Amino acid sequence: MEKSRITSVTSVVVILFIVLAACKFGQAVLEPVAFAVFIIAIAWPLQKAIQARLGKAIALSVTVAMTAAVILALFSLIAWGGHEVLEWVRQNLDRIQETATTSTAWLEEHDIFVFTLFAEHFNTASLIRLLHILAVRVNTVLAFAVIVLVYVILGLAETDAFQSRIAALENQETSRRLLESGRKIGEKFRTYMFVRTIASIATGLAVWGFAQFMNLEMAGAWGVLAFALNYLPYIGSFIVTALLPLFAFVQFGTFEAPLLVFLGVSVIQFIIGSYLEPVFSGSALSISPPIVLFSIVLWTFLWGALGAFLGVPLSIAALTIFEQFPSTQWVAEILSGGRRGASTRQTA
Repeated sequence: MEKSRITSVTSVVVILFIVLAACKFGQAVLEPVAFAVFIIAIAWPLQKAIQARLGKAIALSVTVAMTAAVILALFSLIAWGGHEVLEWVRQNLDRIQETATTSTAWLEEHDIFVFTLFAEHFNTASLIRLLHILAVRVNTVLAFAVIVLVYVILGLAETDAFQSRIAALENQETSRRLLESGRKIGEKFRTYMFVRTIASIATGLAVWGFAQFMNLEMAGAWGVLAFALNYLPYIGSFIVTALLPLFAFVQFGTFEAPLLVFLGVSVIQFIIGSYLEPVFSGSALSISPPIVLFSIVLWTFLWGALGAFLGVPLSIAALTIFEQFPSTQWVAEILSGGRRGASTRQTA
């Protein structure tokens, strides 16, 4: 029995390692597919509901149009907020460089040389290089979006047929487990996005209100960026918490204001991220907080910014599949942090 368990654990570890290696080396191919499947899982109930009344062609067109509109609106908000910040930086380059030089001199008087390198290299040329890199990234994102859109259209058109093929498998038990996995993954993806959206709206409004209270410039842009970046768990919160005090330091020129901004934003992020989100999600996602953080770090390493966004959904999907099959249920039980058992008892 012990030997069988060791063999099972070894097999799971080896398979996971092979899958992750394949994801790393096949990023260009697998990344748009994963993102498209995530979108399809969320949008499918909408298409199914419309399809029952208006037919498949109209349902597909409406679903794709609405999905594209939502994603375009989100990226437009990010672009507007980023443009506002970059425009403010461009208009205040002299003030930024003066603040950096002054703070460096003060720190060096106290034998702290952390910002010396920054002060020597921060100039207009470095900012232009950064803007060029951002422009290249924007072009890459647009090409990626087109590929994902094609996958989404094809995937939504084939979802019914794909489910029918699974249902027609010779092994009916495996068929049932796969269909149940798909249903639960879709439900959890929608729960996850609902929770993240509510938390993002709350974060954006709170940061905007706090920025107004502190008389920070670009309060609206900071609220929009806080809303959008909150879709990246932990990483988005860290970016906002780090940037706002820096901009406050440049604007006010004192150490008290950025300290108050840092404390205020940290409290906002803590209340929403550590209290409100768990209240909304409860045990529905069946994943422990350490695994959430590990998933974000792992998939950020594998796929970059999109990996940070998809890390939690990919882990949720994997654990949902694991819990459907007896040979891997122990993996789901361990990584869920006891939440799967609690959820099962509540359902019963």
